[in-house]
Amino acid sequence: MSGTAEFPGRIPAPYLEVGSSSFVELLGSVAPELLPGRRPLPPGDMGDAAPHGTTIVALRCNEGVVMAGDRRATQGNMISLRDIQKVFPADAYSLIGIAGTAGLGVEMIRLFQAELEHFEKLEGNALSLHGKANKLANMIRGNLGIAMQGLAVLPLFAGFDTDAPDAASAGRIFSYDVVGGIYEEREYDAIGSGSIFAKSALKKRFQSEVDATEATRLAIEALYDAADDDSATGGPDLTRKLFPTVFTATADGAKRVPDAEIEAVSRAVVAARLENPGG
Repeated sequence: MSGTAEFPGRIPAPYLEVGSSSFVELLGSVAPELLPGRRPLPPGDMGDAAPHGTTIVALRCNEGVVMAGDRRATQGNMISLRDIQKVFPADAYSLIGIAGTAGLGVEMIRLFQAELEHFEKLEGNALSLHGKANKLANMIRGNLGIAMQGLAVLPLFAGFDTDAPDAASAGRIFSYDVVGGIYEEREYDAIGSGSIFAKSALKKRFQSEVDATEATRLAIEALYDAADDDSATGGPDLTRKLFPTVFTATADGAKRVPDAEIEAVSRAVVAARLENPGG
């Protein structure tokens, strides 16, 4: 008879054993079926079985980084959600956005948040920014099997490096490929089906030494251009008052830009495009 059956209120023994500081490794040892990459799937491509999220952009700025995401999720040729959130704080100083299978992406973000919090509680210190980026790469590798069946999730990770010598060089952006390859971007990056259009817009407009306010405007303009050419990316929805989600990570921590501020910037971008559609 197990201790748990005899004493229902007691924490099961596997949770009390001394192990690594990785929450993913702990979960893999006590309840592996809860990890997305360990779940059995029927053979074949599952790519159209769930809603997909699309375009995320991230930019460096003088104070750190800005990350923004559109609000649309699609399933095949249908718009399945108009107000999905794709950008989240990973911890106190970092941000994560997801493109790909929406449900698995949100699940990966929650698991990553738990991984970082678990490490900090056990070790007494937060991981370095590069250490967090490597943790995320390992989680992507764990999902390789389901990614090969069409349920891929690709994150964009960015944050304020508290070990950097000054704030101007503290903003760092990391992108990934589907097999867990990790790449640091120097100025900006975008992921998702609209990323090629968003990066083209940023290529024309991005300037170094921009502050967070200007970077926010550049991010929204890039999402506007992505929505203009990619049907899976949603632009500012003035009718429903749905606007991109924008977060900053600076020396003051990871914070969401207030909706009222994003609405004002979005309306200014749309008004400017009425005068000059090419931007």
